[in-house]
Amino acid sequence: MSESPPAAHAPRLPLERWGRGLLAALQARADRTRVGRWAFEFLMFGLKQGWACVFGALMLGLLFVTGFVWPDGAPVARYDFLVIAAVAIQAAMLLLKLESWEEARVIFVFHVVGTIMELFKTSAGSWIYPEPGLLKIGAVPLFSGFMYAAVGSYIARIWRIFDIRFTRYPPVWSTVVLAAAIYVNFFSHHWLPDLRWALFAATALLFWRGRFHFTPDRKTRWMPILLGLFLVALFIWIAENVGTYSHAWLYPGQESGWRLVSLAKLGSWYLLMFISVVLVSLVHRPQAYAPEPELQPAT
Repeated sequence: MSESPPAAHAPRLPLERWGRGLLAALQARADRTRVGRWAFEFLMFGLKQGWACVFGALMLGLLFVTGFVWPDGAPVARYDFLVIAAVAIQAAMLLLKLESWEEARVIFVFHVVGTIMELFKTSAGSWIYPEPGLLKIGAVPLFSGFMYAAVGSYIARIWRIFDIRFTRYPPVWSTVVLAAAIYVNFFSHHWLPDLRWALFAATALLFWRGRFHFTPDRKTRWMPILLGLFLVALFIWIAENVGTYSHAWLYPGQESGWRLVSLAKLGSWYLLMFISVVLVSLVHRPQAYAPEPELQPAT
């Protein structure tokens, strides 16, 4: 990761403005030393990351907790509770203006795309949902779509919260073609040759020179696009291990006892990251990075 002069900040939602104001006094103290400025920037990076993934973090927490405390014979099945909780969280985020309606539209698209994949993959035996529930489509509980929506929420929110800009972003049409090919391969590889290695090569060919620029505090930093998406995929793979550990869903071989999710799933999530970015880019059009004069701490 490296740094560049800052870009203009993206618009903040009301609670984000309130939180930034609350941190102003701490920032003033941190500005007294170079180490303090670095520490404050690192703090802001962590806070913004946490704020961006609030939907996913709440859902993952519910998966984990209910996996161990949900009573047998409860009047509401655990899966049904998770659906109700996911809808409630989404509604609360909109009503409290923690999320914009534009971001909600992106999340809905992820929900639909993810649910279609879930219906196919469960019918093919790629994974199972072992518990009962009423709020299902076939063998797929409706909360599963919200797990994909959580990924969409994170990408859409981090795009805005960090005011993400790009250098050498590929032509949008080429990214749409790549995303479509990745999505089709998730289905077609059950009958036709698996093209994931060719798709890995295609992602590298399109994005290897690309950078995204993000602003944790005042300075704008950059990271290679491929590295950033791999890191997000890695954290989702870790979250998958939490989900399977709590028996929210199970992969083949986990029915008789939990084991780590195969690293092959990390590759799958890496490819899904490109679908995610392309879907979000249809709403948040990729903006080219234009350096601006550096902001200096107040004296």
